[in-house]
Amino acid sequence: MNRNQLNIRLMSGNEACAEAALIAGMRFFAGYPITPSTEIAEILSRRLPKVKGVFIQMEDEIASMASVIGASLAGVKSMTATSGPGFSLMQENIGFAIMAEIPCVVVNVQRGGPSTGLPTNPAQGDVMQARWGTHGDHPAIVVAPGTVNQVFEWTIKAFNLSEYYRIPVIMLLDEIVSHINEKVILPDPSSLAIINRKHTTKMPGEYIPYQNNANMVPEFIEFGLGYHYHVTGLSHDESGFPTNTPGIVNKLIRRLNDKIEKHRHQIIKLKTEFVDDADTFIIAYGSTARSAHFVARMNRAKGIKIGFIQPLVLWPFPGKEIADIVKNAKSIIVPEMNLGQLSHEIECACARPVISVNRVDGNMITPEDILERL
Repeated sequence: MNRNQLNIRLMSGNEACAEAALIAGMRFFAGYPITPSTEIAEILSRRLPKVKGVFIQMEDEIASMASVIGASLAGVKSMTATSGPGFSLMQENIGFAIMAEIPCVVVNVQRGGPSTGLPTNPAQGDVMQARWGTHGDHPAIVVAPGTVNQVFEWTIKAFNLSEYYRIPVIMLLDEIVSHINEKVILPDPSSLAIINRKHTTKMPGEYIPYQNNANMVPEFIEFGLGYHYHVTGLSHDESGFPTNTPGIVNKLIRRLNDKIEKHRHQIIKLKTEFVDDADTFIIAYGSTARSAHFVARMNRAKGIKIGFIQPLVLWPFPGKEIADIVKNAKSIIVPEMNLGQLSHEIECACARPVISVNRVDGNMITPEDILERL
């Protein structure tokens, strides 16, 4: 393909997210405007009706998440977008979607907190909330792209993961990634692998909605096709009806978690560079990975052996994978726009202290901030 045939666009991260969601087959969006994610809703409010999709501005984030769940149960790929305060409000319904195994995508464009915090400034303070925000022993898939190209790629992957594993997938962006403009080469949609949830082939009288199978992900059927089944946030048996029977509850909770943990090798993704002979490693995610990558390249040009690791999937946490890469490291540096939420996980995984570089003042971590620690 020559350059004139390429679909090259200048896009922000929020634009790339909306574009990719449409290509992935998303046809329902419910949300409530909140900086710095608002552009996603604005774009989809115009684009969805043109592809026979539905956009609804809800009264709040609680209702937004509930609407997304309902649309997905009706068989439509669905998503919402928010920021920290709205993400907090969504947590109970995210837990419901996990328990009822309802696929959807939740985009959280992080900003400073706690509470209303810094509405227009970047942060990475929702890493732990994305994993543990809802209560109980639950699984989670959380992705964290750091460039506009990665936002496009991982929005599609987020929908694929959600559909395949029947789980809400969280996309952790931040204000920098969402608002920066970069060149994106959009692929031919026909060349992309798009995954849809596996529908049952059984007749209504034979269908068991939460029946376990080889990959631990039950087959799906949407409402309205003559299949009568029960959906609940309570612990339930394979028929979907509530139960307090210890053995059945134990199997349910373990299956929900095992369907992610036992497939972690298919989910986890790291971007690495200069790692083969490195004695110092910089591990960073989201927009902070941009500064970390610059520092690694600059020092390599000077002959200093620094390796770069960017976790593109934060949960399931790639602890073993990172530990294997850095096992011979003299030092590990973890820059992040919080007080060390991922640093702690890396310390535990690698069984050694790490050097944290932290900012919580609403400013990005610059290459200079990392170089100062080096």
